[in-house]
Amino acid sequence: MDSICATTKAPMKKLTHCIGFLLSMIAASSAIAANEAVDRPQLQVGDTWTYRQTADTKAGFKEERLTYTLTRVTAKTLYMDQHQDGSNQPPRSVVYASDWSRMRSVNGVETVVSEPLNFPLSPNKTWQLHFREERPNPQRAWEDWTNDFVVVGHETVKVGAGEFDAIKIEAEGKWRSEVVASSQVSSAAQGASGNATISSTVASTAPYQIEGRIYKAFWYVPAVKRWVKVVEETYSTTGVRYERSVHELESFNVH
Repeated sequence: MDSICATTKAPMKKLTHCIGFLLSMIAASSAIAANEAVDRPQLQVGDTWTYRQTADTKAGFKEERLTYTLTRVTAKTLYMDQHQDGSNQPPRSVVYASDWSRMRSVNGVETVVSEPLNFPLSPNKTWQLHFREERPNPQRAWEDWTNDFVVVGHETVKVGAGEFDAIKIEAEGKWRSEVVASSQVSSAAQGASGNATISSTVASTAPYQIEGRIYKAFWYVPAVKRWVKVVEETYSTTGVRYERSVHELESFNVH
């Protein structure tokens, strides 16, 4: 490369060769950087992120700004304060695993119910999250959730906090549930005036199963130590989207 690029008097053919070689070297360097595995971030007390969060559901459209501040960091757990912009209420305390997973009690056992990141992150890496919960509410006998994740690669994303070269992770999956049996009693008055009778009818519905699809996307930026954007969608049995939420980073302060 030195013999070709060291002089400006090189013939045009050699100059073209030089430019092409340099471009290929730059492309190779970028590819190497893009293929490097990304380890779990080193988080510290005081790290802060503010998101604009929107939710479009059957209940309507909702928008809010939430600020998350790390208050305690242990080997396995992240303790955070979540504060809603404009609220007079005290911050809500939330807990994450050290890799930003979320856990809660499912059938009496602490279970991972959200795992958007699986470190180290590398291109095409895959993992699956699955859990089944018995009687999650009075209307459901059980619910079953399966998410298949894949690291898609690098993608430029623009949010309120700026433009970032992010690592994009996508998840697709299914939810399934069984609706419990139900009964409905209806009453009606019959007969002539003064001689009315009341009859009752019981309509029963047998248990039945429903299912739908799930889609999620996360844009993770190592320098931010968290995702800068999240999109989550849930689809009904008929394939119609009935829930969509978007989180976009507006500001951050990390050590």
